[in-house]
Amino acid sequence: MALDPKILEQLRQEPDMPELDLGWLGAQTAPGMAAKPGRRGLTLAEINVGDYGDAPERTDHNTIRIRGSVPSPNAVRIGYFIPNKGDIWSDNSGRIYEEAVQRQWSSATDIPWDTIKPLPDVVEEAICQICTFLTEVEFVAGDAPGRWIGQISPDHFETVLFLITQVVDEARHLDVFRKRALANGCGLLEAGGMGRALRNIMDAKDFSEMSALMHLVGEGFVQTMFRTGEFIATNEAEKTIFQLCAQDESRHVGFGVMHLRYVLEHQPERREEFHSYLDKAEELFGHPTSMNVAFQESLMITLGGGDTDKGLVMLMALQKKQVTEYLHRLKVAGMPERRERLHPGMAMFL
Repeated sequence: MALDPKILEQLRQEPDMPELDLGWLGAQTAPGMAAKPGRRGLTLAEINVGDYGDAPERTDHNTIRIRGSVPSPNAVRIGYFIPNKGDIWSDNSGRIYEEAVQRQWSSATDIPWDTIKPLPDVVEEAICQICTFLTEVEFVAGDAPGRWIGQISPDHFETVLFLITQVVDEARHLDVFRKRALANGCGLLEAGGMGRALRNIMDAKDFSEMSALMHLVGEGFVQTMFRTGEFIATNEAEKTIFQLCAQDESRHVGFGVMHLRYVLEHQPERREEFHSYLDKAEELFGHPTSMNVAFQESLMITLGGGDTDKGLVMLMALQKKQVTEYLHRLKVAGMPERRERLHPGMAMFL
């Protein structure tokens, strides 16, 4: 079918080009500034200078304008952001983001999977029960912070960057524990023992509540267990898994500690609010492992190398360490009085 000659003539004409505006030239907020790499390279610390490093205490523009750029009258509002810096901020988020980027590892190639050998059935099943529990826990540990990423303003992007690395970390943890469960002929076992506590984290309506429940309590207890992984592990693959996961969890817990510290320093009226979050978490946990009988018994078997009497003694030592380190985190964050309000189920281990 032939084109209409008039249409063909229009197509051959040069399109109308808008006149150049060039109004954006010279719009820098800090002209002449040049970031230089430091000892660890060009990190956030090197570029967070002047106006670029000044995270406002409150942001109300609700646009995607990144901190340090020039406002535009044509910018549209794209949604709701948490306006107050204190509600989501942690002074160490930039540093631990850089560490997370530099210390990524692969569950496929960085774990010596060939060191896994046949184990007695009861020990293998205990390991797989632990891996089942941790697969569930790590799924929520990635999903919960991920729900807040889209609500944090670009003016406070350091927190966003850190939370993204946490989601990646937890995805890798979920992946590696699932792989261990399937690597030696057993597979995933009983699920759901921590459902109420995990639901509590997912139901948090405030970022600080989510951080207190997950970073300070849940992940803190898991981190302590990872750091004693050499007593749980039956081979080099499992030792490596626990060591690598522990270094990741340290960043997550560190964020929670410093977030609480920032809030208490800048919004001291929120102290009792945090106590209420911890009251709820401690009541659900009772003590660190009592919510999941299968998990508790599997820890006894692995800690004791199959000897449950020895394993019970070591489990109680682990639980004491979990509670002690939990209280230490709160003391560092500026809440030493929590020891006097500790749930009886946890206080018994002190």
